[in-house]
Amino acid sequence: MNRLDRSRRTLAAGLAALAGYVDATGYLSADRYFVSFMSGNTTRLATEVIVAPRLAAIPALLIAGFLFGVTLGGVTAHLAGRWRKCAVLALVTALLALAAICALFAQTAAMMVLLVLAMGALNMALRAGEVPVALTYLTGAVVRMGHWLADRLTGRPPQPVLAHALLWLALAAGAALGALSFTRFAASGLFFAAGASALLTLAGLHVSCRYPQP
Repeated sequence: MNRLDRSRRTLAAGLAALAGYVDATGYLSADRYFVSFMSGNTTRLATEVIVAPRLAAIPALLIAGFLFGVTLGGVTAHLAGRWRKCAVLALVTALLALAAICALFAQTAAMMVLLVLAMGALNMALRAGEVPVALTYLTGAVVRMGHWLADRLTGRPPQPVLAHALLWLALAAGAALGALSFTRFAASGLFFAAGASALLTLAGLHVSCRYPQP
């Protein structure tokens, strides 16, 4: 995050908020399974293999779908070249729109498949150098914040942490909005996510045109 310029940091925060919104919606829609947090699904997979084997296929399929989404996003980014952000975000927008339509017709399984694909692909939208910026899982950001606190307490020069903290806050705020939307609109609130993703795609186009760096 610290290697991104201000415009890309702002875009990253918006994308993290989108991820939080979508993950909260999926989590509340489908028996507390995640569409972007694969550590949580891995824990559920491992525990359900032991205590409820018949349910283990659900987190396994979600993890596989997320992996395929990352792969799909990576191939899209490669083919799009300098327009990587726009192409990947357009893909994410299309997947979210399809997921919202599935939610409208109570097709929860199809909705979850589309959501994990979208969240996997989202992680390929931005990169710092050659490394993709994680947007849907922010344990690393919390670790950076802990390092900063440790450095402050021990008198060592702290590394910049504000960008990581803002990214974490954006994810949390997005998840809160997703939960609030779910209480009002159920999974149909994904139409708002698709609309927000479309706006972020336009923002990504603006960034690519005005600041044409990798």
